[in-house]
Amino acid sequence: MNPNDLAVILVYVTGCTALGAWLGSRSQGLKGYFLGESNIPAWAVMISIVATETSTATFLSVPGVAYDGNFTFLQLAFGYLVGRVIVATVLLPAYFRGQILTAYQLLQDRFGGPTRTTASLLFLVARSLGDGLRLYLAATILKHLTGWSVETAIVVVATITVVYTFLGGMKAVIWTDVIQFSVYILGAVVALFLLAGKLPGGWHELFETAQAAGKFQVLNFDLDLTQKYTFWAGLIGAMVLNTSTHGADQLMVQRYLSARSQRQAAGALIASGFVVLAQFSLFLLIGASLWVFFRQFPPLEPFRRSDEAFSYFIVHYLPTGLLGLVIASVFSASMGTLAGSLNSSSASIVNDLYRPATGRDDERHLVRVSRLMTIVWGAVLGLVAFFAQFLEDNVVNNALAIAGLVSGILLGLFLLGILTRRVGQTAAMVGVIAGIAAVLGAKFGSALAFPWFALVGSSTVVAVGLAASLVFPSRSIDPRPVAE
Repeated sequence: MNPNDLAVILVYVTGCTALGAWLGSRSQGLKGYFLGESNIPAWAVMISIVATETSTATFLSVPGVAYDGNFTFLQLAFGYLVGRVIVATVLLPAYFRGQILTAYQLLQDRFGGPTRTTASLLFLVARSLGDGLRLYLAATILKHLTGWSVETAIVVVATITVVYTFLGGMKAVIWTDVIQFSVYILGAVVALFLLAGKLPGGWHELFETAQAAGKFQVLNFDLDLTQKYTFWAGLIGAMVLNTSTHGADQLMVQRYLSARSQRQAAGALIASGFVVLAQFSLFLLIGASLWVFFRQFPPLEPFRRSDEAFSYFIVHYLPTGLLGLVIASVFSASMGTLAGSLNSSSASIVNDLYRPATGRDDERHLVRVSRLMTIVWGAVLGLVAFFAQFLEDNVVNNALAIAGLVSGILLGLFLLGILTRRVGQTAAMVGVIAGIAAVLGAKFGSALAFPWFALVGSSTVVAVGLAASLVFPSRSIDPRPVAE
């Protein structure tokens, strides 16, 4: 790389680390480290929500979806909007009732400790697998740039993210998310204009060629449940998936609890859905543009996966200076998600597992353990990223499939706790076991597309939990629904 590009990247990375150190010096206690003192403005929470779900998988892999196909991926965003409204109206009131640090504390209040522990472990499994894939994708572009092995690139990206998350906690995560959002959107827009500019016919050729190839098709009303991107998979499947990922996942709940009020958190959440819709449109347009571009300027070797197309263009066609900017934007997308994952996983380990098991209540000690867990979880994500290189499918599909497998089960647990009186801990755990069996059967025993996995998991947990309550009547700590 040209020294100017390296300088841009170095300034960006150093700035994120310095910001984390400065904010870390201003954070006090567990609430400061995990929730930013619940004093983050709504607009920053909104941007953090978007940046957190916009990993390198979105930046590099979503363009690959349009490169291979068309804009039907956008139908998922329709369901995401509906899911956010459901979370804001049904689940947020429960989270803002009382003083909590993790979403799964509600499950202990309603059912008991084993349910809270189970939910936390499921969350940690999903986060480690999904975000390990995202870490791998960020490392691949660093590998192309430097000639390092993918293992070395994984270590470098993970270490940078661990350092500023370790130092600054949730304040560092959210405020660097704001910076990262600005950087990666600017990088994506710049890359798109360069793509169009390199075509002999410019924008006219881009739109005309892509339109003729059907790249701009958005709606697909096919009822085939094995297809990933249909209107029904988006409106129903993605709605349940988003309700679960944004309503029962500590990664997102932690951001809502960082807002100044329930009303501000709800506004930030719903507004983020419209930003994600616009963002998906931008990345899909980049993918369609790449397809037009590489028809005229074929790569030296065919791409093994479609999500390699954008990274190839970045490395081989961007001029000095702009290359550094776009690479920084790739790291922005990656670091935003990974930092949030590290902080929320640390919060769950300390508050849902370590604290109840040890009975330790010394905040200074717990903050030290939290920082240690940030390092440990960074190593876990690195290990998952190492094995991700052996996957064949597009990374974003794998990441969304993992989210659907686990988050639907968590959503089912929360619905049992919020909406029913009759289900106790034993019946809820029976529902969880049935839900796990159902989603594993859907994934490995059928051709069902991943947007439906969360619906399978959540509906199974609720139905079986209710049925099991007839055999195992409630003996919960508090039989009242959380919504009361």
